[in-house]
Amino acid sequence: MEFSRRILEPAAWDAGDAHAYAAKFTPDATYVIFLGEALMGPAEIERTHIDVFRRWQKGTKMAIKAVRVSLLGADVCSVLTVGGIGQGANPPYDKLQTFTLIRHGDSWLCAAFQNTAMNARAKTSFSQNSNAVSQARKWWSKWRLRRK
Repeated sequence: MEFSRRILEPAAWDAGDAHAYAAKFTPDATYVIFLGEALMGPAEIERTHIDVFRRWQKGTKMAIKAVRVSLLGADVCSVLTVGGIGQGANPPYDKLQTFTLIRHGDSWLCAAFQNTAMNARAKTSFSQNSNAVSQARKWWSKWRLRRK
């Protein structure tokens, strides 16, 4: 299974489940959407995503791929991703996202999320950046081995 599916699971988004989606965030999480609005904490993330899933993004699927992982401490990492939302199985990547993740046992919760629309240059750059994706997968494999 791909790195992003293990840590940045899109299943809750794909199911349109605002409660399960918000449960992936820490109690004091910040969530900045690409339009510039900031959400604070899982309750606000859930409340906002109820409308998102019922109105604007009903039936959409999430595509997400880690392009860089930076370990900031034993239980904290920063992950740069490319992502997209759309109809069908493989939505195109059109956003750059930064996650700050905190380890809780064998899982990770998001403490901070920033989502920004990509410009044309970024779309070209990240669609061809297989080396960065490979590095993220290597980090995940090393982390899993240390946990055993």
